[in-house]
Formats: sequence, C-alpha cells, structure tokens
Amino acid sequence: MQKSKLKSMIRLVVLATALGAGIEHVSAQPAIIAKFDPASEMSLSGIVTYVDWKNPRAHVFVNVTDGSTVTNWAVELESPLILKGSGWNEASVKPGDRVDVKGLRARNGSRQLWSETMTVAGKPVFTLKDLKPATPARSEPAPRGADGKVILGSAEGYWGFPSEHALVEDGVNVPMDRYGQLTELGDAAKVAPMQPWALALYAHRQERSLQDDPMFINCKPPGGPRQYQSDLGIKFVEDKVNERIFILMGSGNRNYRIIYMDGREKVGSVTGDDDNPLYYGRALGKWEGDTLVVSTKGFNEDFWLTNGGLPHTNKLELTERFTRSDMNTLQYQVTLTDAGAYTRPWNASWTMQWVAGQEVPTFFCQDNRP
Repeated sequence: MQKSKLKSMIRLVVLATALGAGIEHVSAQPAIIAKFDPASEMSLSGIVTYVDWKNPRAHVFVNVTDGSTVTNWAVELESPLILKGSGWNEASVKPGDRVDVKGLRARNGSRQLWSETMTVAGKPVFTLKDLKPATPARSEPAPRGADGKVILGSAEGYWGFPSEHALVEDGVNVPMDRYGQLTELGDAAKVAPMQPWALALYAHRQERSLQDDPMFINCKPPGGPRQYQSDLGIKFVEDKVNERIFILMGSGNRNYRIIYMDGREKVGSVTGDDDNPLYYGRALGKWEGDTLVVSTKGFNEDFWLTNGGLPHTNKLELTERFTRSDMNTLQYQVTLTDAGAYTRPWNASWTMQWVAGQEVPTFFCQDNRP
C-alpha cells in the first residue's frame, strides 16, 4: 500500500432525497481514528476565516496566532446533513467569529483537527442530537401483501440503524466501536473462528486502525454482510414479474444486489455476470414461511465483508435469513462458510429498524487513489 494512500481520506458524498422531511443521523464515514489520532488530543483558539459547508464533511478554517506567527487550521466536522439534522447550518459559525476547539489531531502531522467540541463566546456549536428513530409505543404486525407473504419493504421507508455495526460470532462479547475497531487487540481471536493466516491479517488491519479499508481508499463496494451494518440502510424492491428482489444500498455508492427467486438451481461459482457483480456474489432466494432465505456464493476477495476487516476468500458462502418480525423490526441472521479463511461455519445476527416516510439515503464515493 503506497504511503500517499494511507495519508488520504476518501471523499464520501451523502445525498438524501427526503431532506425536506429531515434527515436521520447517518454515519457511513470512514473511521475517525484512521485519520485522527486519539492519543493526540489538542485544543486551539482562533478566528474563523472560512466555513466549507460541503459533503462529505464540513470544515471550519481557523487562523491561530502564536506570537507573531499565524497559522491556518482545518477543523473537520460531521457531514452537513448530520449537522443540519441537529439544527445547525453554515451560518452557525461565521468568518470573524472567535472559536475554541478541542479535538484530535491528524495522524500525518498536518494542521487538521477533528472537532469533538467547538464553542463561540463560550456557547457550544455543532453538537449532535441522537436522531435514531424512536421506538414505537406499541408494536404492529408486519404488513402482508395480497398473496399473504410478509412485505419486506415499501416506497415509504427503508431499513437502517442496525443493532450491530460489525460482524461477531453469536454468543461472543467483544468490545469494539461502530467502525469495528477493537478496544483490545488481544480480543481478535474471539471474534470468529479464523484460521491462523486470517487471524494475522485481521490483527494487522486492526493495528493499522482500519486505514487499508478498500471501501474508503478506492470505493470498493461493501460486499457480504457489511451492507447491513450501516445506518444508511437498505431497501427491498420486489420485481414479481421477473421473479427477483433488488436490495438497494445507502452505503454502497448507489450499489444494489439481486436475489433471484425463480427457482434456478445453480449458483455461479467464480464466473459472475454483468447484472450481479462478484462483490455481492450470485444470490438465490426462497420463502420459508415468513422468512426470506438467501444462499449466495461466487464472491471475489477485493472487499471487506464487515466493518473491522474480517478476511474472506473466494470460497465464501452465505446463507442469510431476513424476517420482518413486526412492522418496525427486521431480523437478520447469517451463516458464513469459508473453508479458506475459517475453521468451521459460524453464525452472526442483528436487527435493523424501519425508518418510515423516507427514501434510503444515497451515498457517492470519490476515488482517492493518486
């Protein structure tokens, strides 16, 4: 990996088609610690020279005076969409304001700071609200179509805000952040039944603070279960005429995957096809009662299958189960089988919440390779 790649941060542009109704708190941004060092906390005070209110993240540029020397710092904030959802706009801080900022300095030593707190005249600005959808007071049954089957999606919402943001074997409790960064590197072997080489690679990715994530470095799709680990969510669109289901992704540069429901028997191994890229394999689905069961194989090795960087090989096979247990809850369970990277099949599961009245947010990625 070239050093310039490690120093750069991918630009992610997040657009929402339902801004008029307000945007939920979305977070598909690269792990903060990949660019900013938690061990290098610092504070600065100065005069605002410019406010860059653009995706993927807003910036406030600040002149800091030290004796006769004036330096300009770029203070990085969350996405304008997230800030706007918390009641802020680009006029909340204006050129000429004196600000006090506390945050994390960039790992590469440049004059960049991730803002954890910012105040103007002692008053906090750019604080974030928890915009996660509220849990309904009472649960309603899952909706059903004319054929009696549970409806997994509709035009009036999407599934987001997963209960887990990284892949961990069911029954295992390993502390990590929302990006899959382990609190203790020594816990790596507990996450999943990895073969020695896979464990070494996973530990290496963790040691590098996830800086080598292909989704952030060069816009690789979030293949495997990772597509269900983003607050940006997913949307089911059923094409009954052609017997297939599309899954539209908020976290994948307008990516989608196709689940074939026409009863075909064979799943492509490593050949793939144009309308079903190998990042998502070739998926065959069927209904078992109220559960959509999807079998997928034919993956390539160019993506991370989870936040945090668990490895896989092209032998990866997934058996996924989607169950809408009530109006607002989607239960997701996956069995992973990969004889190239793991010692045995293993399971992971979590839930997603229904975000009513909004279209799935749209995510764009700008390739940042030199």
